[in-house]
Amino acid sequence: MKNRNPYRKFQGQQDKIADLEKNNSRFRRVYTEYELMADELWNLESAEGPAVTDDFLNSVKLQTSYLEDEIEDWLHAAEPESED
Repeated sequence: MKNRNPYRKFQGQQDKIADLEKNNSRFRRVYTEYELMADELWNLESAEGPAVTDDFLNSVKLQTSYLEDEIEDWLHAAEPESED
């Protein structure tokens, strides 16, 4: 069984993501880049083979974090307003 990629933190919000990808080309581009970066980060940390430098690994983590923040902003903006 393959271990779950901990960098894919939006698994529970796939309906919102699919809707945003369908209606927003910028979101689709950012989310695609996020998926690629998250997969690459997972591969770098879990693969056997030549090690990468900590600086490189940290820069990939930082870029992934920036993309996560941007995606979270879109997901929160897509939430319906609650009426109190």
